[in-house]
Amino acid sequence: MSYSVGQVSGFTGITVRALHHYDKAGLLSPSDRSPAGYRLYSDTDLARLQQILFYRELGFPLDEIATILADPQANVLDHLRARHRLLTDQITKLRRLVEVAEHAMRVQQTGVELTPEERFEVFGEVTFDLTYATQAHLKWQHHEGHQHSMARAAAHSKEDWAQLMAEAADWRQRLLTAFDTGEAPDGPPAMDLAEEHRQHITRWFTPCPTDMHTRIADDFTTDPRAFALLVPPTEQRPGLASYLHTAVHANAVRQSPDGAE
Repeated sequence: MSYSVGQVSGFTGITVRALHHYDKAGLLSPSDRSPAGYRLYSDTDLARLQQILFYRELGFPLDEIATILADPQANVLDHLRARHRLLTDQITKLRRLVEVAEHAMRVQQTGVELTPEERFEVFGEVTFDLTYATQAHLKWQHHEGHQHSMARAAAHSKEDWAQLMAEAADWRQRLLTAFDTGEAPDGPPAMDLAEEHRQHITRWFTPCPTDMHTRIADDFTTDPRAFALLVPPTEQRPGLASYLHTAVHANAVRQSPDGAE
């Protein structure tokens, strides 16, 4: 049987324009013509079209499809393997893009509603890596304390954030001084700094009991993003994260009525 361009377009879903393009490219030319000169496709043509569509679905460019179909001896498996590698790489890239998109969506849930310009103006060099905040949100989103913290953060104005960061910067300098001058991490000055940090969280975000504070401090030594929220990388010293971790745990013991965390 023979089929017109319109008929082939109708039952394959390929546009007439695409069929004409395949013809001009020498990829698929109708085998016959009607008495009026219209293109007619045979069953053999349709079988070739099916092959073309198969390769197109896999993303092969038309010239490579033409090469495969033109050479009966062509090693189709090699072409398919190469396409498989390319598709696998594309899938990897798309997954990364999906992660970026999901991160962007989660950022909207963190409660930090400043514009990028305002964030830069307020936070300055402090690496305010929202991936850490968003992961915390996903982990603790159903906990009342975290919900309270997000609500407080969302209510902060630009001026609030500026004051918060100014307090944090002053505290950070005093922490660096204690570390640089050799104050013991479990000594009173270091523990006082740890307690001040705990009160800072309570004042600006959510009540922070000592057990919560020690969990936060545990991240300082395992996740660089967490510690970068307190001390930008350019100001960090080797051992500083562990120093603050020890101070927080020592302060928790000091604050506990029975002297234990």
